[in-house]
Amino acid sequence: MSLIENIKASAKANPRTIVLPEGEADRTLRAADLILEQGLAKLILVGDEHIIATNSKTWGLKNIDKAEIYNPKTDSRRNELVNLLYDLRKGRGLTRDEAEELCNKPLYIGPLLIKAGYADGEVSGAEHSTGDVLRPAFQIVKTAPNSSVVSGAFIMILKDKHFGEDGILIFADCAVNPNPSAKQLAEIAVTTAKTAKSIAKIEPKVAMLSFSTMGSGAHEDVDKVVEATKIAKEMAPDLAIDGELQADAAIIEAIGAKKAPDSKIAGKANVLVFPTLDAGNIGYKLVQRLAGADAVGPVLQGMAAPINDLSRGCSVDDIVNLVAITSNQAGITK
Repeated sequence: MSLIENIKASAKANPRTIVLPEGEADRTLRAADLILEQGLAKLILVGDEHIIATNSKTWGLKNIDKAEIYNPKTDSRRNELVNLLYDLRKGRGLTRDEAEELCNKPLYIGPLLIKAGYADGEVSGAEHSTGDVLRPAFQIVKTAPNSSVVSGAFIMILKDKHFGEDGILIFADCAVNPNPSAKQLAEIAVTTAKTAKSIAKIEPKVAMLSFSTMGSGAHEDVDKVVEATKIAKEMAPDLAIDGELQADAAIIEAIGAKKAPDSKIAGKANVLVFPTLDAGNIGYKLVQRLAGADAVGPVLQGMAAPINDLSRGCSVDDIVNLVAITSNQAGITK
């Protein structure tokens, strides 16, 4: 059974309630139809029930009537969500009228339904930017206890099984933090190791990436990675982690043995932590396009509840897979 099949089986065994704020959109509805058919999650679609019904009929979808619909204008829970948002944000200057207006916006409805206990997680972003998805999530759901940074990991599934763990590599941060500090980078490393273990079901071997391997280059950017590695080891003493390592030294055993002979991670890494968002985002897209890898995610890490952001170039299958992952995450946090 493949990793994705395992994730889907786990989601099906204990389906959670996931909000899809872009409930009227083509890809979202097609994905919802498959999710409901396969029993991967219970769904709340945000949108006008008449538009959803019309679109479903036009596209020949058979299972959308199994979903719950939240219409921002008519749902009986609207006042409850308005009051909740107002109470959460009035200390930041939000007025009651502004709360009313924001509760018309689907990307605010998702986090509010989670905060109010009606849903366990959210998947969005097929029609919206990452910033638009994350802003209400940060304001309403906030970060997890003891977490100071949110990051985005991709599960990369390669055709060449020599790399990572039988072809599985976890890349982070590829979605959120442009230039994390050493402390933030350390936290990203520890959190991504947990994602590797809980979602990908692999024992993490974490490489802190740089353009330098064990002092081969001198620069403040290298110093940040060295410091981050030190902090991560203090945060998680039992974690298998090393750095700084160049990418080839991290994933190719012969090169790792030559460049970092004393490292237990070099050449064997299955979790790659990139020093900046530039590097991480470029890296995962190159591997996806040039190596034909499946890039599952981004899986957002560090939120108090699982809220995951899609790429606007995502496919229907991408949405299905990310909902299954989100349902798994919700099961872990419950």
